[in-house]
Amino acid sequence: MALLPPAYLNTVVALGHPDANGAVKFNATGFLYGHPIGETNENNETLYWVYLITNRHVFQSAADRQPEIQARFNLPTGSGTSIYSLPLIEPDGLTNWTVHPDPEVDVAVLKLDPTKLDTDGGDYVWFAGDEHALTLNQAVAAEVSEGDGVFVLGFPLGEAGVDRNYTIVRQGIIARAQDWLKGDAHDFLIDASIFPGNSGGPVLLKPELMSIKGTKSNSKCVLIGMVSSYLPYQEIAISTQTNRPRMIFEENSGLGVVVPHDAIVETIKANVERASI
Repeated sequence: MALLPPAYLNTVVALGHPDANGAVKFNATGFLYGHPIGETNENNETLYWVYLITNRHVFQSAADRQPEIQARFNLPTGSGTSIYSLPLIEPDGLTNWTVHPDPEVDVAVLKLDPTKLDTDGGDYVWFAGDEHALTLNQAVAAEVSEGDGVFVLGFPLGEAGVDRNYTIVRQGIIARAQDWLKGDAHDFLIDASIFPGNSGGPVLLKPELMSIKGTKSNSKCVLIGMVSSYLPYQEIAISTQTNRPRMIFEENSGLGVVVPHDAIVETIKANVERASI
């Protein structure tokens, strides 16, 4: 019995940059997202624009090093992987990626042309925004709340696999969401193990077929947001001689910050508006 659709593992992309020896070091996560464009093909199938989604701070950190970011995609089983250099900075100095209009919202999107992936036989899928994701209004209607289970997908500590992207899946629960559900916050908290490298990874609502009487059950595994960071806590060592701070110890609190799906859609809309200017 699978609670997480296996195909979702191939939405996840390892992101990184070359080290001093030219080998790519993967230090972040992204995922593929299909934004419906309101048109259909001759078979009446919905058409999508495909985007690479990650955090603002991931693209910005990469752009501070070089004008592109390395993204690793799986090829068919037995064929290994293919690493693509995706331009972040155009020759004229303009950024090729779009951030959320609110600088406090840690989302960035990069529109992709999957033609090269298709030609190479890339083993990938994307989250269809109109089928595999939950908006704020839908989350409220579904009675999403604290204690609901989530899956966190990504590459913590750069553990992306050697021959292929092997996505690491961890479980957690929604720890605090009422402020987001009521429209008072632009993110929510989960209780899950989040580490460097998880940034930009998708967070999925876990299906639960059973529920307390009088509440709704959730039978679908859907995208609800994206990892932004973990909340740290600090302990300060005080000198017994001077009574002043001498050293700060920082630890992972176990709480992760998640940017909701709506923020991804808002960033894509900003990209569309930018392209139309």
